[in-house]
Amino acid sequence: MNWQFQATCLFPLFLVGFCQEILKPQMVKMDCNKGVTGTIYEYGALTLSGDEYIQFKNYAGKHVLFVNVATYCGLTAQYPELNALQEELKHLNVIVLGFPCNQFGKQEPGKNSEILSGLKYVRPGGGFVPNFQLFEKGDVNGEKEQEVFTFLKNSCPPTSELLGSSKQLFWEPMKVHDIRWNFEKFLVGPDGVPVMRWFHQIPVSTVKSDILEYLKPFDTQ
Repeated sequence: MNWQFQATCLFPLFLVGFCQEILKPQMVKMDCNKGVTGTIYEYGALTLSGDEYIQFKNYAGKHVLFVNVATYCGLTAQYPELNALQEELKHLNVIVLGFPCNQFGKQEPGKNSEILSGLKYVRPGGGFVPNFQLFEKGDVNGEKEQEVFTFLKNSCPPTSELLGSSKQLFWEPMKVHDIRWNFEKFLVGPDGVPVMRWFHQIPVSTVKSDILEYLKPFDTQ
């Protein structure tokens, strides 16, 4: 790695401890609102490399898990677990999509071109490579939030009554439905409508169990 990349990586390591300490309210799963107007198929995003714009309508008929991710967070340990979830549930038409974001503790400071190297060599490290699609770094809250996250958040109740410490949250204006921290998750059904939303600290194993329970009716169709 060159010295520029090392400089990018070192500072965020001091922030890692904040990720799981800032918010410790109830850890919950929320069912999304009934009668949601619209679908994710109206939106799309650029891939992390910036060489392809993917319309989410390409995922029609799939169960899609949206996750806002970060490289230098205590919860970055969820990355390998998300890899496992993607591998174990792909035969059930479950697709994981990752959206890097730097709005929580400044824990995704690198450029798009640096994110995969950070994952491979720093956190989780050990040569780790995501097996699910990552999109370009962007906002999930505030004035410049990606439109698909506006839709997802407005479709589902927030996962906690607490928003957190404003010293570690970097967006304006703050709204009640905003994402609380890195690795919050939304499941969207095969019709493009949001189904569930999980608090960021809920283990991926629990998310998997919830998804499998949700999928049971589909097995009989």
